Amino acid sequence: MPGNSDAVERQPPPVPASGALVVDADGRVGEFRGEVSGLWCLRPVTGGTTWTVVPEDTRPATPEQRIHADVARANARSRGEVL
Repeated sequence: MPGNSDAVERQPPPVPASGALVVDADGRVGEFRGEVSGLWCLRPVTGGTTWTVVPEDTRPATPEQRIHADVARANARSRGEVL
């Protein structure tokens, strides 16, 4: 509705660098892998299947989430799950 001051347009965030950690609307942390048809592709930090998200529904990972992801990746690598 034009003129509705309650309506807030959400601007897409800037495209992160490949490998940057991003949090989706469900709280999952993933590595940014690229953009396809306006959606962002994220990959679990410990490996696995990528998923797509709407860019407006993401935010950068916090320092705590980045540390947790680094530890999870190191643990998976020590178990031979990630090369």
